[in-house]
Amino acid sequence: QVRLVESGGGLVQAGGSLRLSCAASGDTWSIYRMAWFRQAPGKERELVADISWSGGSRNYADSVKGRFTISRDNVKNTFDLQMNSLKPEDTAVYTCAARQNTVPARYLYWGQGTQVTVSS
Repeated sequence: QVRLVESGGGLVQAGGSLRLSCAASGDTWSIYRMAWFRQAPGKERELVADISWSGGSRNYADSVKGRFTISRDNVKNTFDLQMNSLKPEDTAVYTCAARQNTVPARYLYWGQGTQVTVSS
């Protein structure tokens, strides 16, 4: 089992920045990739960014490229999402997730979610 605990989030004005952090514990040896998802009211959940456990491979949704950065702290077993130039449309509940190297790929472990609100 893997436990994920998020921190960060909150209220920020458009153009501002926020940093989310996700701490992983438990069977972290089994983690292949970690990701941040978000879900806004009335919308489907969206994959924002993901990263390999080693930190060498990263992917971003087109909507956040150039503004968000996902990173990995191998010592602390955390991974962060630095969000810059935030827009009101970034408002959502952000949740971190982890998956093992399985086919099909499926995120099995999820954090509790943290609210990000961007005011215009």
